Amino acid sequence: MAEFDVDLFVIGGGSGGVRAARIAAGHGARVMIAEEYRMGGTCVIRGCVPKKLFVIGSHVRHEIEDAAGFGWTIPSMSFDWATLIANKDKEIARLEAAYTTNVEKSGAQIVKSRAVIEDKHTVRLLENDRKITARYILIATGGAPNHGASIPGIEHVISSNEAFHLKTLPKRIVIQGGGYIALEFAGIFAGYGSDVTVIYRGDNILRGFDEDVRTHVRSEMEKQGITILTGCTVAKVDRHGEEFTTHLSNGSSVASDQVMFAIGRHPSVANLGLEKACVAINPKNGGIAVDHFSKSSVDSIYAIGDVTHRHNLTPVAIREGHAFADTVFGKREVRVDHAYIPTAVFSQPEVGTVGLTETEARAQFSHVDIYKTTFRPIKATMSGRDTRVLMKLVVDGTSDRVLGCHIVGDAAAEITQAVAIAVKMKATKADFDATIALHPTAAEELVTMRTPTARHVRQAAE
Repeated sequence: MAEFDVDLFVIGGGSGGVRAARIAAGHGARVMIAEEYRMGGTCVIRGCVPKKLFVIGSHVRHEIEDAAGFGWTIPSMSFDWATLIANKDKEIARLEAAYTTNVEKSGAQIVKSRAVIEDKHTVRLLENDRKITARYILIATGGAPNHGASIPGIEHVISSNEAFHLKTLPKRIVIQGGGYIALEFAGIFAGYGSDVTVIYRGDNILRGFDEDVRTHVRSEMEKQGITILTGCTVAKVDRHGEEFTTHLSNGSSVASDQVMFAIGRHPSVANLGLEKACVAINPKNGGIAVDHFSKSSVDSIYAIGDVTHRHNLTPVAIREGHAFADTVFGKREVRVDHAYIPTAVFSQPEVGTVGLTETEARAQFSHVDIYKTTFRPIKATMSGRDTRVLMKLVVDGTSDRVLGCHIVGDAAAEITQAVAIAVKMKATKADFDATIALHPTAAEELVTMRTPTARHVRQAAE
């Protein structure tokens, strides 16, 4: 009789957990994966996939507006929110089914239940109070929206989760937050015709991004009519029938039909039984503490993805899940390199970035060269739209290595994915310069910028 019921029990059917389950099963492990809601997790069900579909749809309005400059006469346009929601739901259901099928094809078993940890080798399925023993347990429960400290009227506030299922498009919406989720939904709602007000406590949006990116994105969003109020927070929300009044910490107020908070996400670690198994929490970020191989403080328990609160990005969770399965069941240690992870903000305009910001580079390197340009994209010369693209390279002035690339404009994410390969390979500015430009594109600016716009030399301490 086997010592354990399964070799691996995965808690969470999101992208990371699914990848780990499939790869482990491929290595011959007996795998069971529990998901209490829907297979696919945050990204597929209530995150990046439906969000990107909403973003694509909201761009149509701009395309129609820009068409006149190219000779098109479009007599009228109309938009139906209910159709968007229904078609989005259909696509998400298709993806959920694909995730389920792929897991089952790998040989792993899916159980639709919440699972909690009883001890280092045992989980309990709450659906039928069944206990399963496992040689290894992998926690991949992701994260959830965090509304922060409770305020009067917090019950009237929605998160990004509910935004995907609104019955009607709000004519006016207040969004608190200055990160990628807040700005993406600001662009989405504005694109569909809503009057959008963004509230952020800091001095500028996109904290942690390059300063030039932050300034450029804010300017472009404000050009589109989005109101951005910084240096204040929401203090109270009053409801009057179907309308809301949002009271701000600076004494002003904003009327709207919907109020949304996107001020951060917290790891889903509550009520998992972590205390019973003595799994340690990282005191710095509230996620499960893990080492470089995603192992927790308990040898038989691992954690990947957003629940560790390291880099909350779907591809990172997938890479961590794959590495875990190879390390534990594939008989080869694989350590995920978390350096130079490309990321995108599907705001409008779009942001793509990889590597160090100018501030980070200047803190780490004695000589830093900056190559930066802003320009009017070729489409705008005919459409007449008031918009500019930003491209910026951060270079080590000593070795000539490209340390960071930051792009704001159409297809920024698509360009950055390719550039990330070069940055990861430690390409130099000379390598970029030696690459022939692809004309006419916006991306050609990355290989035609020859003169530094700034050179920084850190003075040695006396």
